Amino acid sequence: MRVVIQRVSKAEVRIDGAVSGAIESGFCIFVGIEDEDSPIDADWLAAKISKLRVFHDAEGKMNADLADVGGRVLVVSQFTLHAKTKKGTRPSFIRAARPEHAVPLYEYFVQACERETGQPVATGEFGAAMEVDLVNDGPVTIWMDTKDKE
Repeated sequence: MRVVIQRVSKAEVRIDGAVSGAIESGFCIFVGIEDEDSPIDADWLAAKISKLRVFHDAEGKMNADLADVGGRVLVVSQFTLHAKTKKGTRPSFIRAARPEHAVPLYEYFVQACERETGQPVATGEFGAAMEVDLVNDGPVTIWMDTKDKE
């Protein structure tokens, strides 16, 4: 699984003009899923993300996590995170999982984030054409991949 995490002061997803999910301060997480990904990957990511200390503490240092600041999570499916751009100018998305594998794992990841944060998680809709508005706070943007656990 591959994610791009953005620390936001606010974020929302709209589908056909209607708000599907919205948060104030927290993380907007774009998640891409491959065929090899499993619930173990989702659990690892959710645990890691919930404890990321990238929010400002009382001294202004990036030392606080979501719980410390009362932050929320918005999860958006993003198959294009697995784009291959080595050849030509049209990306290939062959590594992105098909919906029959990706949808249950996406839903599992959302539930894992809810377990780890103890908060409801806002979402977009898997496979929908979505408009995402967010204000990146910092900016802070972090990329993580369960195949490369750095």
